[in-house]
Amino acid sequence: SLYTAWASYIPEEEGVVIAYASIYGNTKRAAEYLYSELYSRGMKAVLYDLARCDMHAAVADSFRYSSLVLAAASYNADVFPPMREFISKLTERGYTGRKVGIIENGSWAPSAAKAMIGLLSGAKNITLIEPSITVTSAMTNENKAEISHLANELCK
Repeated sequence: SLYTAWASYIPEEEGVVIAYASIYGNTKRAAEYLYSELYSRGMKAVLYDLARCDMHAAVADSFRYSSLVLAAASYNADVFPPMREFISKLTERGYTGRKVGIIENGSWAPSAAKAMIGLLSGAKNITLIEPSITVTSAMTNENKAEISHLANELCK
């Protein structure tokens, strides 16, 4: 049965991979907040720091679980390189049929969401959860409410 699931790109389990690429720790805090929101709702979630983790494990879990959240800092009017590499690994392997949420962080010119969505254009049958969330440096109470809404959408 696993071979059939793998060959057809069907998720093995309901759950969320939260993959983040943080520079100063603020994107990490947003990802951790989402993790706690999902945990409080009883949704299985795993958290990956793409700048420090085994990226292959993050890719494997992204195919294993039904949903994915990408959280990244803006970097040089683009996205922080570990996230770019991660999305490339997903699309090279035919990532498809998942719900995807986006959290970007940027102080004066957030660009990560646009870059991540563009990179995901190589994936098929992806349902983007709208709207993307923009954190401007540090997470605010408004961001917490947006992240709570994202958690609700992921649990549907």
